[in-house]
Amino acid sequence: MTLYRVAKNSEVVNALIEAAENGKDVLVLVELKARFDEENNIEWSRRLEAAGCTVIYGLNGFKVHSKLCLITKSINGNPEYYTQIGTGNYNEKTARIYTDLSLMTADSVIGKNANDVFNALASDTTVKNSEALLVAPNCLQNRVIEMIDEQIVLAEKGEEAYIGVKINSLTDKTIIDELIKASKAGVKIELVVRGICCLIPVVPGETENIRVISVVGRFLEHSRIYIFGRGEAAKIYIASADFMTRNTLRRVEVAAPVYNECIREQIVYMFNSIMSDNVQAREMDSDGNYIRVENDNEKMNSQEHFYDKAYEQAQTAEMLSGK
Repeated sequence: MTLYRVAKNSEVVNALIEAAENGKDVLVLVELKARFDEENNIEWSRRLEAAGCTVIYGLNGFKVHSKLCLITKSINGNPEYYTQIGTGNYNEKTARIYTDLSLMTADSVIGKNANDVFNALASDTTVKNSEALLVAPNCLQNRVIEMIDEQIVLAEKGEEAYIGVKINSLTDKTIIDELIKASKAGVKIELVVRGICCLIPVVPGETENIRVISVVGRFLEHSRIYIFGRGEAAKIYIASADFMTRNTLRRVEVAAPVYNECIREQIVYMFNSIMSDNVQAREMDSDGNYIRVENDNEKMNSQEHFYDKAYEQAQTAEMLSGK
């Protein structure tokens, strides 16, 4: 498991300690360079080591920012993988105030790729190639560029081409230049960028096909979503990485593909709902100014919308359970 920023009274770490004490092999990478949490992470590292866990202290030259957990079982001598990839830290405190996404999968290729990540970290190196997962610093930025190029090719053929991205920040010039190229080719691009955005949208002849919004509300928008294409052909990922050079080239980050159709539809629905926000959303204009989104559509506060839906689902589950 990779631990970047954990709570002071972490149930996650206590569970890892309990697993080690029960005879499980536990390997944990603790990123000691997690800003503001260095002292806390050092203390948890000592407790993990005392319980018999194997602890790796970061990676030489790279900060490990991925949110990755891999459970491996041996079935008749063959490994069986259960992989969890998230957009947020394993932190009970921030989980209450951040919006994040988490995927658990038994997909064997994703599991093997995750295992390769941990083997590389244990060897103080980085993954050079990865089939399913996008893994920075060597195979995330270039793979994103490839998927943008695929949409450019579709647009040049006169076919529908689309890119939707939700991140905290956009500063990676290589990706920005490629998005501008895609806009010029006619690719429709929708960006939800909560914080810093170094791309100016709706500039005639340059970025006129790009829309940028920022949503700031009760909960900190922290999830990262990459969507390339429409419908069944779309490539959809959740990720730990923003489109910043520090993330794409100077950190170990992981983006996971989403294959399950039900989950894919849910992610697209979430993204479209955020793009439809006309209460909390602010849209960037061609001068770089953020203006309130105003239209005649029904009021959509995306955070409250998701909160209400989660509450309804919890009530339904409680009724079905007979409690």
